[in-house]
Amino acid sequence: MKKKAVVFIVSIIIALAVGGVSALLTMDSMERFSELEQPPLSPPSWLFPIVWTILFILMGISAARIYNIGGRGGNSSALTVYGIQLFVNFMWPVIFFRLELRLAALLWLLLLLALVILMIVRFYRIDKTAAYLQIPYLIWLLFAAYLNTGVFILNG
Repeated sequence: MKKKAVVFIVSIIIALAVGGVSALLTMDSMERFSELEQPPLSPPSWLFPIVWTILFILMGISAARIYNIGGRGGNSSALTVYGIQLFVNFMWPVIFFRLELRLAALLWLLLLLALVILMIVRFYRIDKTAAYLQIPYLIWLLFAAYLNTGVFILNG
């Protein structure tokens, strides 16, 4: 039982660390971003770290559930997809905020969406709860795609 708890803690820490390091790498780009024209429905900037923290915690819990199941149902391939999407997630803010490549970031985000859908499908085959925990992430990414598209269009 203790080993499973450690897996949950480590998995959540890994997910939060990915988000945290990405945020640190892009922190100095936020002032420039705040000067850009935003699409309708853009949330206030203070909301993003709250939402992302919750989503990274859910991602970590979800991945830990898959890991703790063991060898059943091809969990190593599901966790590989999880790891790849985590890397793609890590790079999106760098592309969008730091490099200011809005169209490239949108295309990267579409890749991330495809990976998250694939991950959810693979997780679902192993543990339905783990898959359902990823749904808020998918919804937020769809909203992020809308925001990314809006910023790209409005700021040419």
